[in-house]
Amino acid sequence: MAAAAAAIRPMRLAALTRTRSSVFQTAYNPTSARTGAKYLRARLRGPSMVKYYTPEANIAQLIRQWPELEMINLAEDERLQDVEDKKKRGKGAPKKAKEKGDSRRASRRR
Repeated sequence: MAAAAAAIRPMRLAALTRTRSSVFQTAYNPTSARTGAKYLRARLRGPSMVKYYTPEANIAQLIRQWPELEMINLAEDERLQDVEDKKKRGKGAPKKAKEKGDSRRASRRR
């Protein structure tokens, strides 16, 4: 019995493996090279992770959706106050140029 199994040639085994991979639609990899097929076949993790975390409440959207509640976005108010304070100290963003000649780049020497 063992002698019959030893009599099968390696070429015939390779042909059998090639045929088996085409029949069962698997990758033929005779050299056992790393292909990453295990990870490509695996189920995607993204949808499960998205379901796990509850969606965050967007305060700005809630305020726009129900203006009659007169809610206040404290973070936005604080940001606007900081911008105003920076402008008073001269640290604010520069004004946008209305025309091409008003820009800082146009007044620079070349």
